[in-house]
Amino acid sequence: METTFILIFILFPFFQTYNAISNNIMVTNSSNITCIPKERQSLVVFKQGLTDESNRLSTWTGVKCCEWEGVGCDKRNGHVVKLDLRSPLSFIDYYISSNTRRSWLKGKVSPSLLNLKYLRYLDLSMNNFTGQNIPEFFGSFKYLEYLNLSFSGFSGVVPPHLGNLSRLEYLDLHLLYRYDMVPLSYDVSLMVKDDLQWMSLLSSLKHLDFSGITIGNHIDWFHPINMLPSLLTLNLALCDINLSFIKFINFTSLNSLDLSFNGINSTFPVWLSNLSSLEHLNLEKNNFHGRISDFIGTLSSLSSIELSSNQLSGPIPPSLSGLSSLRVLDLSMNQLSGPIPRSLGGLSSLRVLDLSMNQLSSPIPRSLGGLSSLRVLDLSRNQLSGSIPKSIGQMSMLEELQLSVNHLSGGLPKSIGLLTRLHELSLYINQLSGSIPTSLGELSSLFKLDVSYNSLDGVLSEIHFMKLNNLVVLDLSENSITFNVSPNWIPLFQLNYFRASSCNIGPQFPNWLQTSTYIIDIHLSNSGIRDSIPEWFENITFHLGFLDLSENKIGGNLPRMRNPGIVAVNLAQNLFNGSVPTHLCEWSSIRLLDLSNNNFSGVLPKCVGNLIHLQVMDIKNNTLTGDVPSSLGFLSNLESLHLSNNKFKGNLPVALQNLTRLVTCDLGKNLLTGDIPSWIGNKLSKLRILNLQSNNFMGKIPPKLCQNNALQHLNLANNNISGMIPHCIYNLTGMIVTSVDFQYYASPYEENIESYIKGIQLKYTKTLKYLTSIDFSSNQIIGEIPDVLMNLAALNNLNLSRNLLSGQIPTRIGNLNKLESLDFSMNLLSGGIPQSLATLNFLSYLNLSFNNLSGQIPFGSQLQTLGDPLAIYGGNNELCGPILLRSCNRKSLPDTHVSDEDGNIEIEDFWLLITIIPGFVVGFMGFIGSLYFIKEWRLVYFETIENVYSWLVVWIIVTLTRIQRKIF
Repeated sequence: METTFILIFILFPFFQTYNAISNNIMVTNSSNITCIPKERQSLVVFKQGLTDESNRLSTWTGVKCCEWEGVGCDKRNGHVVKLDLRSPLSFIDYYISSNTRRSWLKGKVSPSLLNLKYLRYLDLSMNNFTGQNIPEFFGSFKYLEYLNLSFSGFSGVVPPHLGNLSRLEYLDLHLLYRYDMVPLSYDVSLMVKDDLQWMSLLSSLKHLDFSGITIGNHIDWFHPINMLPSLLTLNLALCDINLSFIKFINFTSLNSLDLSFNGINSTFPVWLSNLSSLEHLNLEKNNFHGRISDFIGTLSSLSSIELSSNQLSGPIPPSLSGLSSLRVLDLSMNQLSGPIPRSLGGLSSLRVLDLSMNQLSSPIPRSLGGLSSLRVLDLSRNQLSGSIPKSIGQMSMLEELQLSVNHLSGGLPKSIGLLTRLHELSLYINQLSGSIPTSLGELSSLFKLDVSYNSLDGVLSEIHFMKLNNLVVLDLSENSITFNVSPNWIPLFQLNYFRASSCNIGPQFPNWLQTSTYIIDIHLSNSGIRDSIPEWFENITFHLGFLDLSENKIGGNLPRMRNPGIVAVNLAQNLFNGSVPTHLCEWSSIRLLDLSNNNFSGVLPKCVGNLIHLQVMDIKNNTLTGDVPSSLGFLSNLESLHLSNNKFKGNLPVALQNLTRLVTCDLGKNLLTGDIPSWIGNKLSKLRILNLQSNNFMGKIPPKLCQNNALQHLNLANNNISGMIPHCIYNLTGMIVTSVDFQYYASPYEENIESYIKGIQLKYTKTLKYLTSIDFSSNQIIGEIPDVLMNLAALNNLNLSRNLLSGQIPTRIGNLNKLESLDFSMNLLSGGIPQSLATLNFLSYLNLSFNNLSGQIPFGSQLQTLGDPLAIYGGNNELCGPILLRSCNRKSLPDTHVSDEDGNIEIEDFWLLITIIPGFVVGFMGFIGSLYFIKEWRLVYFETIENVYSWLVVWIIVTLTRIQRKIF
């Protein structure tokens, strides 16, 4: 919505009333009028109670008080009739400019003002009288016609004494900036207590604004206000009110009504149809429901309709075209459906059309091109299809065009270049294709262009930017656009935001970018850059907040940045080399640092502990060495830490226990030693991902690890861990229920983890929230598999392979009904396979090979689809069943299937052999061929052979040790 136009419509009644009142008040600053001494003294006392940092009241000296700033006197008798001390701030300055707030008047309103008995106009708005109530004595100004205390900091209860102001025409107490509903910067709240009956006494009232004041849905506001026949403007936004079910009203002269942001749950109020003079209607952010045609069929005088964020349904009625005075139409964020009626093209006076966030479908009608007065067109977040009509170029006054998040296809029409007043063009998330027309270069007023997430291609050259000297935001992300300009090109614009991820910007780093010295955001991920970062890059980093150059082939050293306020740096998957420089420790505000998948070497500097706001540190897949710096313990805001696949050594520093917000701790594939610290369990209570695989950790699994009830992925594989699986493992309640998304403030970082699951190495990103896993494989863990492990019902991966586990597989294995991958191979397990295993309907990978299992293999439809039985059950000579072609009634194939009692081969067994042998030969040759042609299979096969060999060595050593203990 175009704020400028809306402010004009809302403030118009204010100016209208203000002018009327000002014309009726005969004031003067002439030196011919003598100031009443008693009134002058009252003003002096009032000033003494104020703090005036900007010296706005510097003229309040001498005896001529009628010439003082903000003071007006009646030219007949010299009485003070006007006191206008409104702050000179604009609405926007009031919220975003802390420096200009010095112009606020502060302090207390002295009761000395009571001596201004003839006061007709009082404006204390846009000041800061925090900590005091609205003075009750304001109700004593019996001649008062104008009272404005908006944005003035008063709090408490609205005094009912204001009901004594029988001549009052204008009353404004609103607290909130209407359009964003932004609260005041200080703690302010006003409320109505008991009732509003006193309001009915203000019979002359024309303008009433209580926006942001809590009235409450238990208070009857309607009937008192309904007694005000002269009322022209009624603003009750964000007042927590309900509507009364009444059919007849007295304020039929009303021309502006604002009941927005109240959450009113109602059908369209019948009494609205009686407001024949209504010009501005704002009911947004409520729960009005029903068909849209029921709301606006009778309001023919409307020039502004705002009904966004309700539950209006049905198609947009063609009858809207009858509202010939309509300038603003905002029906966004409802449940409107169907096509956009062609008749809207007849609204020749329309300036703002916002139909965004509905369920509108079908193509955009060409007739909209007839809206020659339109300034804002927002059809975003619908289900519109088809192409952008060429007639769009007829909207010569258009300043903002929002068509994003639809299903629009085809190319951009050349007529887009006719919209020379266009400030913003947003077309992101559609299905647009083809090249961007060169006519785009004619849009000299354009400051924002966003065509991201489409299927655009072709070349962008200098001619596309020929007249775009005001361009500030350029987003081309996730297209196939090639950026082709000369190396010496100097653009007319200076960008604040440049995003071109997945476009072709390279191979050189964009040299033209060096003129954008105020750039805030650079996203050039996967943009084909094969260069080092130039020296001039440091000169454009003063204001840089976000930098993403990931997935390129950028080499050299890490760039230096001169802005300590940088928030996010992503340089992953490049060719950066050398040591991690200490100058990155100057980025004191950084929240995301991703240097993963590069060629960094040397030690991680200790000064990284200075980055106290850091939430994500990812430096995995480099060749960093040395100890893990204990200074990491100072990063108290850290939520994700990735140091895996480096060469860190030594023990984990105890200081890491201070990382109490840590959610992901990925330290796998390093050279770390020592015991697994017990503080991981009782100090890092929010930890959900713990990866310590492929290190040199030893000792037992600490029982305190079980205290971490948020843990959902625990990987201790490939270490030297001994002892038994602790019985307390059932306390890992994070593995009983599914966890929520991984969301960090440092967006757009996507949490990720690698794990060996289903026999292959997998990387989890978007699906990480669904990964619930335990991997204790390739250790020296002994004892039985705890039965309580079967309580972790959310597990989808359980890997205990290549250990020294004994005993039987728990019969309750079927309780793990979400299990997708199960690996118990290369242990000392014995006994039968539980029948409940056959009930695991999601199981897609199973490995029980090389144990001492016996008996019949359970029959189940899922178990019969898991692949090669030899890979699953091999090395268990006592297992039998049809899937192994081994009868469970005889001990071996030669004794039970080949000869009869006389040593002769039975016919049925003979044919069985005839069937088996060729199948074995074909299968074996196919297996050998697969190993020859498929590299991944070949690597897995030989890795398995190596693991079997390692297991045999460990088993022999353990067996010899046991024998030695028995002998000695």
